[in-house]
Amino acid sequence: MLIYNTLTKKKEEFTPINKDYVTMYVCGPTVYDYFHIGNARSFLMGDVIRKYLEYKGYTVKYAMNLTDVDDKIIKKSNAEGVDSSKVAEKYSDAFMEDIKKLKIKPATVYPKATEHMTEIVDLVKKLEENGSAYNVDGNVFFNVKSFDGYGKLSGKNTDDLEVGARIEINEEKKNPLDFSLWKKAKPGEPAWESPWGGGRPGWHIECSAMSMKHLGETIDIHAGGNDLIFPHHENEIAQSEAATHRDFVKYWMHFGFLNLNEEKMSKSLGNFFTARDILKKYPAEALRLLYCQTHYGGPLAFSEELLAGAAKGTQKLNNAVQKIREGMNSGAAGEHQFDFQKFYQSFEEAMDDDFNSPKAVAVIYDFVKEFNAYLISHENPGKNFFEEAYKFMEKTADGVLGVVTMEPTEMLETTNPGMEDALIHLFIELRTEAKTGKNYALADSIRDRLKELGVVLQDSKTGTTYKIEKQ
Repeated sequence: MLIYNTLTKKKEEFTPINKDYVTMYVCGPTVYDYFHIGNARSFLMGDVIRKYLEYKGYTVKYAMNLTDVDDKIIKKSNAEGVDSSKVAEKYSDAFMEDIKKLKIKPATVYPKATEHMTEIVDLVKKLEENGSAYNVDGNVFFNVKSFDGYGKLSGKNTDDLEVGARIEINEEKKNPLDFSLWKKAKPGEPAWESPWGGGRPGWHIECSAMSMKHLGETIDIHAGGNDLIFPHHENEIAQSEAATHRDFVKYWMHFGFLNLNEEKMSKSLGNFFTARDILKKYPAEALRLLYCQTHYGGPLAFSEELLAGAAKGTQKLNNAVQKIREGMNSGAAGEHQFDFQKFYQSFEEAMDDDFNSPKAVAVIYDFVKEFNAYLISHENPGKNFFEEAYKFMEKTADGVLGVVTMEPTEMLETTNPGMEDALIHLFIELRTEAKTGKNYALADSIRDRLKELGVVLQDSKTGTTYKIEKQ
């Protein structure tokens, strides 16, 4: 199995520290708002990677942190006039709800910064004691000049960074690149006791302390969005390795940006959709399929048209699953000559090559195509054929990629909360096609029948929307 390592800038053979056991840390959300679908890409693709490692037989200890003390949380708490802990609790709960809807397997542990103050303070003390950090009136900074390897992940040159216009000016720092490990308490902000007085941790030190606590001083995989390479992950390496004098991470993995109209999707730009809103309109499998159709490391263009196309793609897969279920329940006897092994092999070859999910998705569609052809050419393929087909789809399309629904059709209403919206939009599309073909009688009939069901269509220059009227 090959993994592209951001640290070495090349694909490397995956060899975990312990033979059959993998430690994996994925940077989670700062819980001050609902996460957007750009964030969701990291969470989803981290889930796919973790599930494939488990498919291969590894036991994976998977940690995803929740940053529950941060400037953004404090700003939100001040704006809403509530305690910052309440803000963090509200959006932590929302995060858990939304990743469940996205079919993301729960992490082994979700460490929170506020629950690891002892570990954080101890790590900062260790850095101060060995000369890697210094205290200025209650603010503790990491001394970048004390760590020779600074910049090895991002490839950035420290001399260039020092003169960069984006470097924060702070007269307390010995060097403009030095970063906060502990921040002195300010009035109205949450604070914890420490050897340097009341305060709170810097963002970077939280992840190092929590990773070491739950996964060990050196871990196999650390993953997150491309925007975290610098400074977050670069700083994690510096402070962790300065403290332990050991490699912090063997394999660094980074997920590409989600782009909307050729611009990075982010809350600061205001050009984002929350995962929560998207899931009201589309099933989780559609979003997962859209993401899996692009390699995790590359940029992904997002539009509702592409998502709608992915939703149609999942329907093809679910139709095949429905046929499989019907065949399994038919009780028909017989033997088959279908080569399932070649599809397993192709799927694994794709995923073994740096988790190439686009190729893996193509294998699933090739399987469905040959499955349907086999049904046409074989009158009685045998119950065993359908059972093996179910097993293949369950292990690959569902168990790893999560792009198909294996439950019976009658369960779709509860497993796909966006199904009602998707069906209404399907009728809207059919009505639009009818109008384009000048079949106005059919278009009017669709509109009137939907109205009888309480769905009122609203036409405008930009298209057709709908609203639900109470019956």
